[in-house]
Amino acid sequence: MYYAQSIVGNETGQGDLWWGRAVSLSMAFVAVTSPLLGGLSDFAGIRKRLLIGYTVAAVVATALLATVEPGMVLWGFLLSMLANVGFEGALVFYNAYLPELAPRDHQGRLSGWGFATGYAGSFVGLLVALPFVRRGDYGIAFAVIAGCYLFFAVPAFLWLPRDAAASLAVRQAAAGGFKAAWKTQQEILRLPDLRRFLLAYFLFEDGVITVINFSSLFAATTLGFRMEQLILLFAVVQVAALAGAFAWAKPTDRLGPKFVVLLMLVQWSLVVTAVYFVKTQTQFFVLAAIAGTGLGAIQAAARAFYATLVPTGREAEFFGFYALCGKSAAILGPLAFGTLSAATGGNQRVAILSVLAFYLIGAVLITGSKAGGPTHLPAHATAEQ
Repeated sequence: MYYAQSIVGNETGQGDLWWGRAVSLSMAFVAVTSPLLGGLSDFAGIRKRLLIGYTVAAVVATALLATVEPGMVLWGFLLSMLANVGFEGALVFYNAYLPELAPRDHQGRLSGWGFATGYAGSFVGLLVALPFVRRGDYGIAFAVIAGCYLFFAVPAFLWLPRDAAASLAVRQAAAGGFKAAWKTQQEILRLPDLRRFLLAYFLFEDGVITVINFSSLFAATTLGFRMEQLILLFAVVQVAALAGAFAWAKPTDRLGPKFVVLLMLVQWSLVVTAVYFVKTQTQFFVLAAIAGTGLGAIQAAARAFYATLVPTGREAEFFGFYALCGKSAAILGPLAFGTLSAATGGNQRVAILSVLAFYLIGAVLITGSKAGGPTHLPAHATAEQ
């Protein structure tokens, strides 16, 4: 909201357009580089170093957002891109630890606990930012949040498992990573469950990321939310997302990630349709809380679903393609929302409906998958179901 309204100006949808570009281009960079870097990290044994490098980039860019002032559209655009590349790029290597940290029958709940913890952190971040935002000290807010970002990343830097020994030198690993990425792509194309899941994920993640990136702009521009109200709104969403992620963590193993993903897609489809008709801030608060309960749940279940399909010892490589699909999807949705908003003179109700098709088609594809059953069952039994 600060970038779109205060830095760019959003009276005719130009803020939506520029923000959509920032999200789309940063996601495109992560999408293109993730499979190669995933393979490189496996061969060269540098997964944790890449995790740290991307995180530090995000921290630095977040701190530098304090230097952005109204009218500095390009500087804000570049820093927003760098911050997003750092965050999303780090997630590629962070996600790859999941199969290593928990047995198969606990990956769903660990994934859910991870997202719940993340939303708890987001809630704390909003509370930390609130007093500065109330005084209009956005620069201080960005600097303080950057400091919190680094502080809470330190445990991962220290205690996540060490990198495996390098099997190749970095230059050879880069070539090996490229070859491995190509080989992995061919494997995915030959495996029906992987192929179907990644296509479905490509589509429904598009809708999820678009809603995450534009819900604050919709609330501010269409419904007149002030910045303090937005912080309260997203505090409610964080608590709802935390509760949803925790509530669905164990059922993701017991009922299967496929069941949870499908249920959440139905929920999100209904919420997005309702948002088109919402008239008051109170109505939007209620819908945001309902959407929040499905936010962590669908992301955690999707990650657990994919983890069951990944070969042992090739986690970073395969999660590179997971990132490729997720981040490639995020190119289309934000760009479509921003473009539709600008083309219709700032009509965000029309723009928000553009994500509905992604949920529906993704649900159809997931329904046809034979994988994703209860993870407490043996893998062959799950496949047979």
